[in-house]
Amino acid sequence: MADIRILLTDKTIAQLPNPNDGWYLARDTELKGFFVVVGKRKRTFTVQGDLRQGGKRASSVRVSIGDTREMSTRTARAIAKEHLGQISKGQHPKADQRGVQVGAVDAAADKPDAQVDVTLRGAWQRYLEAHLVRKGRSETTIEGYRGHVERIFVEWLDIPLHELATDPARVARKHDDVTRENGPYMANGSMRTLRAIYNHARKTNRSLPPDNPADAIDWNEEKRRDTGMGISDLKGWFLELAALNNPVRREFHLFTLLSGSRPAALQEIRPDRIDFRRRTLHISKPKGGKKRAFDIPLSRQMVLCLIRAIRFGREMHPSQAREWVFPADSASGHLAETKEDRDELSKWGNDLRQTFRTIATAAGVSEIDAKLLMNHAMPGVNAGYITRHKLLHDHLRLQQQVISSAVFAALGTSLTVSQSLQDWLGRGATQRVIQSAHVKPADCCPEHVTIRQAA
Repeated sequence: MADIRILLTDKTIAQLPNPNDGWYLARDTELKGFFVVVGKRKRTFTVQGDLRQGGKRASSVRVSIGDTREMSTRTARAIAKEHLGQISKGQHPKADQRGVQVGAVDAAADKPDAQVDVTLRGAWQRYLEAHLVRKGRSETTIEGYRGHVERIFVEWLDIPLHELATDPARVARKHDDVTRENGPYMANGSMRTLRAIYNHARKTNRSLPPDNPADAIDWNEEKRRDTGMGISDLKGWFLELAALNNPVRREFHLFTLLSGSRPAALQEIRPDRIDFRRRTLHISKPKGGKKRAFDIPLSRQMVLCLIRAIRFGREMHPSQAREWVFPADSASGHLAETKEDRDELSKWGNDLRQTFRTIATAAGVSEIDAKLLMNHAMPGVNAGYITRHKLLHDHLRLQQQVISSAVFAALGTSLTVSQSLQDWLGRGATQRVIQSAHVKPADCCPEHVTIRQAA
């Protein structure tokens, strides 16, 4: 089949016909010397240029960049520009990696299937597209990986993985450096990311050594953070929370405690995800991606918390509140940063998730029910037979109510003694807020459910 000239993109490459036999070239109309070798079984990004010595052509060099299934066209084009720049200076792109001398003709370069070692940048791009995005991982999860690769390993992006694999001491030193500069948890986390990317890259690059370079490190000891509160701690925490100036943030932290959910998932709650009649909240993008989507059963206190959040949100951020239950003046339109000064609020974020689990145990909720409420994976064969949605509207909601009741029971007489708690959570407080704003109760709920009915 004759060679062709097209603008190379991911879409146009995918549409290229396979040859009946042999191979042909699809040359890029934008970057001279950049093309794809199209064979019967694979397609390879490649560059070709003339090495010159003393102003005269010494040899023609062809260097493969990588399989089109393993990297995007954008990544390949960037690498191609770097290779062509080296060739124009009389330098073979493989000289540093394979000991090729300038002016020498690489016999393997004339073969369509010749490849260079995949770089960390190329392997990361492939892992991102083929593993994280394709499997529906959440944006928060993806950004965590991206932070490791593009911040911790930024100076390694263009280093071949083969070079890292054959120098494990270099990786071990990097782990030591990150431990000193960024802490033990960041060091371990970034190395787990490197390990995952390398293992994924080796599936399609069997020339990589089987030993993962991350195996050379001495992992830092990690202890589970023991920051949850018990029943006796809740009264003081509620007083701190009542003193927060921002009522939307106040309701966010309370709902985090009452639901035991991850803060990142709650930040993106939309009003249309709340079903006040069924008393459920749908979490569409939890940790683990869309396949882990689930409904949270709502206790009476959780329903009132959401109603207050909606009302305060509409008053403070009317435009953003159309889309988000916890709106804010941020680029996304919802709460993006949920940390508080520890001097003002001692517990927030995952501290409250641990508190939920602690209170659930103290309230007599079983381990299986607590896991189901928190959307934890259920270990064991027997647990796999549990049909969660069949338990949602009766059993799990009852257990959710038990936990919420235990949380508020911890306040004791504080609701009648503390003015700040009375103004926020006292009898009729929500109704007074709504009436003072001249808004009908039904206007607060997408399903037109009054507070009395929702409770």
